[in-house]
Amino acid sequence: MAMVTLRVGERAHQVACRDGEEASLEALGRRLDAHAANAARAAGAPGGERMMLFVALLLADQLAEAERAPGGGVSAAVLERIAGRLESLATALEKDVAPA
Repeated sequence: MAMVTLRVGERAHQVACRDGEEASLEALGRRLDAHAANAARAAGAPGGERMMLFVALLLADQLAEAERAPGGGVSAAVLERIAGRLESLATALEKDVAPA
């Protein structure tokens, strides 16, 4: 297993992934970080679980909008893949935030 450090907002998160998936995971992390500033403003705090919730809500809104777009719907397979990755990221972030 490989380890990747993702920076989202003001926090760094260590996330494990399968060998060879590092670049893909880093790209996903950059997408999360791109939403972090707006999410922090909406959450009223620059980091933490509430900010990550707002990042997830922003991404879910984009996904829902893409699904509603005429002719631009997302296939079920792509949605399943995205959902799986989001669940993996959420699990990893929850472990990172959990008290020791």
